Amino acid sequence: MEHTYQYAWVIPLLPLPVIMSMGFGLFLIPTVTKNLRRIWAFPSVLLLSIAMVFSVHLSIQQINGSSIYQYLWSWTINNDFSLEFGYLIDPLTSIMLILITTVGILVLIYSDYYMSHDEEYLRFFVYISFFNTSMLGLVTSSNLIQIYFFWELVGMCSYLLIGFWFTRPIAASACQKAFVTNRVGDFGLLLGILGFFWITGSLEFRDLFKIANNWIPNNGMNSLLTILCAFLLFLGAVAKSAQFPLHIWLPDAMEGPTPISALIHAATMVAAGIFLLARLLPLFISLPLIMSFISLIGTITLFLGATLALAQRDIKRSLAYSTMSQLGYMMLALGIGSYQAALFHLITHAYSKALLFLGSGSIIHSMEPLVGYSPDKSQNMVLMGGLRKYVPITRTTFLWGTLSLCGIPPLACFWSKDEILSNSWLYSPFFGIIASFTAGLTAFYMFRIYLLTFDGYLRVHFQNYSSTKKGSLYSISLWGKSISKEVNRDFVLSTMKSGVSFFSQNISKIPSNARNRIGSFRTSFLEAKNIFFYPQETGNTMLFPLLILLFFTLFIGFIGIHFDKGVINNGIAELPILSKWLTPSRNFLQESSNSSVNSYEFITNAISSVSLAIFGLFIAYIFYGSAYSFFQNLNFRNFLVKGNPKNFFLDQVKKKIYSWSYNRGYVDVFYTKFFISGIRGLAELTLFFDKGIIDGITNGVGLVGFCIGEEIKYVGGGRISSYLFFFLVYVSLFLFFFP
Repeated sequence: MEHTYQYAWVIPLLPLPVIMSMGFGLFLIPTVTKNLRRIWAFPSVLLLSIAMVFSVHLSIQQINGSSIYQYLWSWTINNDFSLEFGYLIDPLTSIMLILITTVGILVLIYSDYYMSHDEEYLRFFVYISFFNTSMLGLVTSSNLIQIYFFWELVGMCSYLLIGFWFTRPIAASACQKAFVTNRVGDFGLLLGILGFFWITGSLEFRDLFKIANNWIPNNGMNSLLTILCAFLLFLGAVAKSAQFPLHIWLPDAMEGPTPISALIHAATMVAAGIFLLARLLPLFISLPLIMSFISLIGTITLFLGATLALAQRDIKRSLAYSTMSQLGYMMLALGIGSYQAALFHLITHAYSKALLFLGSGSIIHSMEPLVGYSPDKSQNMVLMGGLRKYVPITRTTFLWGTLSLCGIPPLACFWSKDEILSNSWLYSPFFGIIASFTAGLTAFYMFRIYLLTFDGYLRVHFQNYSSTKKGSLYSISLWGKSISKEVNRDFVLSTMKSGVSFFSQNISKIPSNARNRIGSFRTSFLEAKNIFFYPQETGNTMLFPLLILLFFTLFIGFIGIHFDKGVINNGIAELPILSKWLTPSRNFLQESSNSSVNSYEFITNAISSVSLAIFGLFIAYIFYGSAYSFFQNLNFRNFLVKGNPKNFFLDQVKKKIYSWSYNRGYVDVFYTKFFISGIRGLAELTLFFDKGIIDGITNGVGLVGFCIGEEIKYVGGGRISSYLFFFLVYVSLFLFFFP
């Protein structure tokens, strides 16, 4: 067993050989490297699969009761200061390793098809593989400074992947926004790490926990400074996990390729903040004020994310706000001390949301032939509808993922969310009310996404152009080659409808800056030929990850079943498998009680949450059950009777709610006016003070000296007439002032 643990350091390094090979290949022999793309895609998946097998083996050993294993190497030793790096294998690490590797493998497989026609296909695989390496290094880190190192690498990879299509101004702006927003949290994290090092003299977790448990309760440390440093550590998690008020980067990050949304913004990067809090929870529980603040931020975030998702039209932005809300649930659970429920929801949500994001990519991929490659159109749910008969497999997987996130049993998220809701009620009725109400909102906006996408009829179609009308065709083909305006119609249509084999290497590429022109070419060609092109299912390479994630969504939640086996320890319900697997200190609440959880109590606790979910589904069906009602009731007018003052008031309230949600709660507007405009105004005022006052005084002194010098030079000119003139002037002034 220990022999296996000694080689756990290999896990983060496994993707590196392919990354280095692709990087050197693109630098030295770019043409050959790009033409042999299959050689690079397959090893990327293979090596990450080896890491997954290794991670599963370590997790099985942890479940069987193996102790925590830590291995350290000395990095810097100077007098009393020593800095070490290494790896830590414990239940938290093992669960994150499985999550990162499984989702990462499926995203890589999915990306082979999704990015197959992109000219920068290999650059994408370099970025995503390096991200997997950074994330694996983050979760295996043994101290705070090592976590910060990989924390920054994860942020750098996120910046590169969000701005992957950097030729689009909106994508370039989105990656900059994500970078700047995360800088705020990362700077706080760095200050918190340095603060705790100054207080404790160590960066190792075991030393921090030992000192915190022994010194803080006995007032052996400066409580104010400790709380401040803990708050700064929490600030890093707030930015990375898109918590209020640093959540603004997450919806804009959807400008990156859809596989990135599934990997980074559903399962891994945004989970890094939750992982950091879970890792440092033994430290935070010694500071009740910080724990209360964490739970408060989580509550605000889960409610805000749900309300902002209500009226979004972009399918990926809607899912992004859903991710924000679910991360708020995890943060709330950690704040109230429900460690196991938070990590359980992290697992179930990761697989369900990855399924939904990859499903949205399949939908977008099927819509692009109709509306072009513009995200404003291909991701707009207003232009969708009726896709259930065109993409049945995607529709089925998306439906199950939606029901899971809504909390419908026996799907994955039901078990974890129900635990969080139950523990929230045990901790505080206030948190319980908000969390339960948000669960109903979650069911509403998630089923809204499903209905707008798959229900009703297809709301976008081509105009019927006559055959005599000329079509304007671009001189660029779908595959990046120059073509004449006389295109082989059957060849184009067959290619547009054909699939691409797994790890295909013979797919020709198109320049990344020609994606918008491709959509125009397809549209104009079909219009000119009187052809109506309907959505269709994507290739098997994209459907395979959806089916695997569907399996996880259906069955991963059963590890949380606790009929007649779980116990309530100190007011927090423990899950049987997880309580054996995840073994940090869980004595978070003051009052303790030990009682078995039987099936009757479980069903009683679950009835309320399931009822709220069903009610949310029902309301969503009423509002968005058909395309006709959607267009007629877009502004919530369907239940209003004109002329009734009460209904008019209700109409205005609903309009305000819709405006609040569609405009992102006006948080971006506030930041723009207060921070951006305020900082710009302060900069302009500083510029005026610098140029007008500081430079003005300096230049004024120089100007006065120049003028005096110009006048004085005439005094000694040697002309008697000048001397007599100045003499008379001086005498006149003297007599005037001293008569």
